[in-house]
Amino acid sequence: MHLLTKAIEPVAQTHEAPATVDAGYVPLPTDRPATQDGGVVWLTGLPGAGKSTLAYAVSGMLTSHGMRSAVLDGDVLRRRLNRDLGFTTEDRYENVRRVAEVAALFANEGLIVIVAVISPLALMRARARAIIGERFREVYVKARIETCEARDPKGMYRQARLGDRRDFTGVSAPFEVPLNADWIVDTETQTVGQCIAQLVNDVERQFVASWDTRERGERRGVHKTDVI
Repeated sequence: MHLLTKAIEPVAQTHEAPATVDAGYVPLPTDRPATQDGGVVWLTGLPGAGKSTLAYAVSGMLTSHGMRSAVLDGDVLRRRLNRDLGFTTEDRYENVRRVAEVAALFANEGLIVIVAVISPLALMRARARAIIGERFREVYVKARIETCEARDPKGMYRQARLGDRRDFTGVSAPFEVPLNADWIVDTETQTVGQCIAQLVNDVERQFVASWDTRERGERRGVHKTDVI
């Protein structure tokens, strides 16, 4: 699921405006091309945590800021590049390896690649980091299994509980919570807009080299309406 829907709204609804970036940060203007280093932002988390939703939204905002970006969505890749793979541990390792190799190729061409793949085991994510190198950023999209199961946008948790879906992460297959993630995005306690703003902030801090010669105070920031 990759539309900005209620699928990743926090459990306790709030009416506050989305968080804005800190005063010391000035993101890209929308009217000038960016000079950027390629990078890979690897979103990991339970099914239903909001990985795909965030990946497409962040990529769209980066593009609007003049950056080149691409999304590698695990669900889409399993219907195409990785359609020969199942959900055994061995196949999951191979799934992650292939995604990491593709992401590395894109990053080498200067793209910011947003990867949305469960990648449930720490060693899987470590191998992805080894393939991609220093441009790899692991992002834990944090949400408790109770919250993800309550969302269940595709009905997969229900199927897993009924025994109709085997090797389902969080139910009949393990998920190892990242202990040293580069960034953490909490989709339970933050709104969609806050999560997007946080990730765009982090990406542009990490991967943007320079973009124009105007004075810092003249550059535009992200407006609240950008991330609602």
